[in-house]
Amino acid sequence: MTDTAALDPGRQIETLDEITPEQASAVLELLDAAARSDGVQAVSEQGRLQLRGGPRAGVRHFLLTVGGELTGYAQLEDTDPVEAPAAELVVHPSYRGRGHGRALGAALLAASGKRLRVWAHGGKSAARHLAQVLGLTMFRELRQLRRPLEPLDIAEPVLPDGVTVRTFVPGQDEAAWLAVNADAFAHHPEQGGLTGRDLADREAEPWFDPKGFFLAERDGRLIGFHWTKVHAAEHLGEVYVVGISPDAQGGGLGKALTAIGLRHLAAQGLPTAMLYVDADNTAAVTVYERLGFVTHEVDLMYRTES
Repeated sequence: MTDTAALDPGRQIETLDEITPEQASAVLELLDAAARSDGVQAVSEQGRLQLRGGPRAGVRHFLLTVGGELTGYAQLEDTDPVEAPAAELVVHPSYRGRGHGRALGAALLAASGKRLRVWAHGGKSAARHLAQVLGLTMFRELRQLRRPLEPLDIAEPVLPDGVTVRTFVPGQDEAAWLAVNADAFAHHPEQGGLTGRDLADREAEPWFDPKGFFLAERDGRLIGFHWTKVHAAEHLGEVYVVGISPDAQGGGLGKALTAIGLRHLAAQGLPTAMLYVDADNTAAVTVYERLGFVTHEVDLMYRTES
């Protein structure tokens, strides 16, 4: 389907369920140009992974072109059984201030039936203004926290009785990890809803390293994990995700696994660690602040009033 924006006869927005490898490459180039200008990625890791590998259930791509040149992109994901569809969008830095962001936002609103959530990574003022223009209100704040790994002044990890820790074995641990991840994040569909395909996507990424993927077991059963990630270009380690089975929470396992992962990242010679946490998750924020993390930047999510 192709829509022509009335305010700019040269602007077209094409909505696709699947994009070609060439289109995906052009979108990634656009995202890189925006990231260099903004200092933050406009589309999340999950969104970038969904650019390739064929169609994805519930995912649509919006390609905005001017005179045939790609100048804007948006992605709409409608997979949450309860929440409104979620979107991310970006306009090339050289083409901003011409209404292209508003045009993409209007296309997203139309495609979602005016029931929409939109991420604004980095909380930029331009994104806040666009949200206001589109009639969206802010309702979620995701914080990126950071702390130095030199020195790593945290206590020696102490595991609960009967718990052992080992590293992830590709081809063996996928099903068990998916089950624990779903249980640990049942309240958090973005993380808890990860599928085997989503996990395989990440295992195929250059950054994936099973030596930094720690699994906690009791009596041979997986009860928790800490998956770390290294951003080599930025010399940055990440507490990618820490999850604890509901029946194993409250015993200090999460704190111990976090410490194990941080020690692993520090051993790689990385100077800094980062993580993401919802601002309203006060318990987790408190734990991380006690470990020396402080807020580095914020991502904001806006939504329609419905």
